[in-house]
Amino acid sequence: MLICRVVGQVVSTAQHPSHGGLKLLLVAPLDLEDKETAVPFLAADSADAGLGDRVLVTSDGWAAMTAVGRPHSPIDAAIIAVVDTVHLAGDDAG
Repeated sequence: MLICRVVGQVVSTAQHPSHGGLKLLLVAPLDLEDKETAVPFLAADSADAGLGDRVLVTSDGWAAMTAVGRPHSPIDAAIIAVVDTVHLAGDDAG
């Protein structure tokens, strides 16, 4: 799983039939300082996330398909939670 930030939304008029009604968001992986670390990628949204939200993303295909309720669909990443805070051991700032 990855902690990411939602950096965009994707709208498509043509898609695989199993993707009908799914919200697709562009997410960028983050490091522990909340900075983007890699190229953004698409994730199906199962947590009603929005632009700028910090989210937890699964990049395991089975977990992603299951999270959005579309087993056996070509989905390899899904947002499974909106992250409110991250607390690291020994971090006094909270």
